[in-house]
Parts: sequence; structure tokens; C-alpha cells
Amino acid sequence: MNTTWDLTVFYESFDDPKFKADLASLPAKADELTKAAAAVCDAASLEHVIALIEALPIDRLGQMIQLHLSADADDAKANAALPQLMRASVAFGMAMSTLTRSVAKLDNLDAIIDSSEVLKKNAFALREMKDSAKHKLPEQLEGPILKMQLSGGEAFSQLRDKLTATVTANYRGEEIPLSAVRALAYDADPAVRREAYEAELACYKKIDTAMAACLNNIKAEGETIAALRGYDGILSMTLDEARMERATIDAMFSAISEVLPDLRKYFKAKAKLLGHENGLPFYDLFAPVGEDTKTYTVEEARDMLVKIFTDFSPAMGAMMAEAFDNRWIDFYPRNGKSGGAFCSGCHEMDISRILTNFGGSLSDVSTLAHELGHAFNNRMLCRKPLLMIETPMPLAETASTFNEVLLAGVLAEGATEAEELRLLDANLVENTQTMVDIFSRYLFETAVVAAQADHPLSVDELNAAMLDAQDKTYGDGLDPEVRHPYMWACKSHYYYCGHHFYNFPYAFGNLFAHGLYARYKKEGKSFVPQYEDLLSRFGSDRVENIAASAGIDVRSPEFWRDACETVAAEARRFAELAEHAMKR
Repeated sequence: MNTTWDLTVFYESFDDPKFKADLASLPAKADELTKAAAAVCDAASLEHVIALIEALPIDRLGQMIQLHLSADADDAKANAALPQLMRASVAFGMAMSTLTRSVAKLDNLDAIIDSSEVLKKNAFALREMKDSAKHKLPEQLEGPILKMQLSGGEAFSQLRDKLTATVTANYRGEEIPLSAVRALAYDADPAVRREAYEAELACYKKIDTAMAACLNNIKAEGETIAALRGYDGILSMTLDEARMERATIDAMFSAISEVLPDLRKYFKAKAKLLGHENGLPFYDLFAPVGEDTKTYTVEEARDMLVKIFTDFSPAMGAMMAEAFDNRWIDFYPRNGKSGGAFCSGCHEMDISRILTNFGGSLSDVSTLAHELGHAFNNRMLCRKPLLMIETPMPLAETASTFNEVLLAGVLAEGATEAEELRLLDANLVENTQTMVDIFSRYLFETAVVAAQADHPLSVDELNAAMLDAQDKTYGDGLDPEVRHPYMWACKSHYYYCGHHFYNFPYAFGNLFAHGLYARYKKEGKSFVPQYEDLLSRFGSDRVENIAASAGIDVRSPEFWRDACETVAAEARRFAELAEHAMKR
């Protein structure tokens, strides 16, 4: 099996005449769209604008350029094309702002929508434009600010990506990519995990000053943009853009706080299993436990995932087979490649591309299931028009996390105690990351945004803020002497200019997915069409309304308590099995 992705589906190469023509056409297309957006006054003019948007080549161009850079940060031709794409993105952003302002001026918008089948299919997006107009940047400032972001926040974001993609860690006398040394956190050998952790922390010291500058400036810019748009801060701006109410996030984190003592029992039980007495050292968070430390080849991962998810949904199983067989996935770490994992969908072509840094652990298989969940969500969204696929951040992690929950549930069926211990650990590694670690990231970002309003935070201050956030969430579950002060440099999410606080969506997606999985277990196959339809509507309403359509009140702490309890019960069961294992 070929383990790198195929990007020639977008263009044959950067020398492809079609690529050059499409890239060169962007300024004229942006100008055409801007003029058409400014002239919107009735159904026909709105239909014309929608047709122009759907015909734009910017998605395909973006896939070609950004995915090449994700696989090789030093790709000269991709780097050369990127500025032109970024300038075009600003121009199209301004065109969409013009459209928003034009739609907001239509007093009879509902009547216009009702007069056209095309507009009815795009109704939510059009009504949202009208509602969001009050938070647009001042018209006279919008163009200059968006252009300045290219050399401001966006430039700092790109710098961060280049730093982490090109820096190397000295592991056992050999210089290896940062992503590769982080992958060793899952190794079965405790000495490997410890030494990799030490090499990782030492590696960040090479780039921490530049990383701190990136983070400070991205957050400072975010606060400025939020104020100009009439918000009281970037969290309020983020929640509004996420189509989510503050009551929902407060209810969720309140429920998570209540189960932290049970989740810490898992960390402490795992620590004792691994021979630690003072809590779990950070480098053993992802350590495999139990008698079976099986690793998987890509081919084994493919066969297992296709079988399991075909049993759930033939459509999902078929898409997974397509992803493996048609080179949707770039699997292994290497110099210049981005760390972590992501999925990028191309609506026009009904395909996705997935980047992972596969090391063969069960967690890596779960990561594949996670990213393939995003790909399936992308496929379901292809049932909707382009303007109706923008998914709010909290829902964006639902399909991916649902896949992790389903995989864990299937693997646990009929397991022996020893197997159950191992599988529970693999499951809790993921669940505690999306609850405990995500909570720490939320607290960290909240503290940093508040503090840096007074001054840019130094590396030492950022490290201290991270350790404080870990203390408030992991508590005595972690060894206080072996935590991870550089998690702020590790996680790319802090550096997304357009997506501040990109942490709580993972907690939301995890717990919302647990609720949906419980529905599936209760209703069986009849749930699957409802689930697929739910995914297709993620760009068509606010979070609370979409959840309500599945019978869930996400403003209610009770819902979140019930969802959190499913994970807390697993933590208690793990502690029980760990005690049995240590007595044998």
C-alpha cells in the first residue's frame, strides 16, 4: 500500500497549466464577485452570486498548496504560490463581507428566499449573514486590517508551523523530527518514553522565544479584532462564530470539573501499574499497559477499521476503503512534515485528505478512525450547497470522536480482564485528553489572553501558566515534578488566527459523541440514517438547535453530567482492574 497521499487529483503539479491559470485568475474572480455582491438586490442577483461562489477554484488551489506544505514545509513551489493564495483569500473575504452587508440591507430577505428554490437551500447561511452584519469590521478598515493580518497573525501562524516542522530533537545522539520524538510517547519501552520526553523538552528550548512571540502576537491581534467587531473579547467572538451559547460551555466544564477526582484515580492507578508512587509522570500518559502491547501495520489498521465501520454504516465502510486504497492518507512522520493529524475536505470533489504521523499503536489506529470520521462528515456535508457546509467548531469534532467511541466499544466486547485493562487504558488515554487536557488548555488560554493584555508573556510566564493549568486539572494524578510546561508550544491550536480557543470543541465533541453512541446502542441500525442526516446538517443551524433535534439539551448540566459519568465509570473500572493486576 502506498503510504503517501495523492495530491495530483487537484493538479498534476505546480507546473500544471491549469494550476497556473486558476491561480492567476483569482484577482479577477474576486473583483467579479465583489461587484456582484455589491449589486445584490433581489432573488436573481443573489442566485448569481451563489453561482459565482460555487464556481471558484480557491478550494482546490488551497488543497494543493496547503497540503504540499503540510507534507513538506520547505516545498519551494508551494511556498512560492502561498502568498498569491493568501492575498486572494483576503480579497474573497472582503467580497463575502460585501455580500453580508448587501444581504443585511434587504428588508424583505425572507420573501426573497421563499421565491427561489436555490435560495431556500441556502436559507440559513443567508439569514446568518443578515444577523452577523452587526459584527463585521468597520467597512473602511476591513480591507487594510485583513491585508495587515497576512504580515501579522497569519505570518506568525505560518512561522510557528515552520519552526515545529523543521526543528529536530537530539534523541540518543541522533537528530530526528520533533513529530517523530513525540510519537515515541506511545512506545512500550519506559526508557524510550522518558528519554523522548526529555529530548522533546530540550528541543523546545531551541525555538521557545520565537514561539512565545508568535503566541503573544496572535492573541493580541485577536483581542484587537474582537474589540473592533464589537465583542468583549476573543472568547465571546469565538462562541458567536461557533454558533454556541456561553451557557453551554459553562455547563460542560462544570460537569467535567465534578468528575476530575474520578479521572485522577485513573492516572494514579496507571502510575502504580507502571511503578510510580507520586502520580503519573507526563511522559507515561500515553504508555501502553496490560499484557498486550500490540502494534499495527497500516494494512492491519485498514482491515480492522473497514470491517468495524462497515458493520455500523456500509457508506462509511466504503468511504474508508476508498480512503486507504485511493491514497487519501499520508501516514508516516518525516523531516519537514507537520506533526499531529488532520483531515481536509474538498467539497467540490467529494474527497478528503488525511495527514497522520502513524507509529503503529492502538492510539494511532484510533487517530485514523478519528480523522476518517471527519472525512465521513465531509462526505455527508456534500449533500448540502457550499454555503451550508461551514460547521461550527463544537460540532466539527463530533463525527471524529464518535468513531473513536464506536471503535473502543467494539474492541471491548468479549475481552478478558487483561484485555479489558489494556482497552480501557487506550480509551481513557483519549477521553482524558479530550476532557482533562482540553480543560487545562482552556484554562491556560483564558489566563494568557487576560495576562497578555497587560504585557507580552515571557517563556517563563507561559511555562508557569501551563503548569498552573495542569495542576488545576490533572491535580495529583500527575507527578508534580514531571509535567509538561511546553504544551503551549506543542499544540498548534493556540496559533490559529481565525479559531481562538480551539480546545473546548474537542471536549464538546467527545461528550456529545458519547451521547449519540448511547442512542445507537439503544436504537441499533435505525439510528444510522438519523446520524448521517445529523452530520449533513452541521452547517445549517446553531449548536443548541442541532443538538435539540437529537433530543439533547446542551445547556443543561444534567446532560453533561450523564455524559461525563460514562467516562468516570471507565476510570473507576480501570482502577479496580489495575488493583487486581497488581495482586496477581
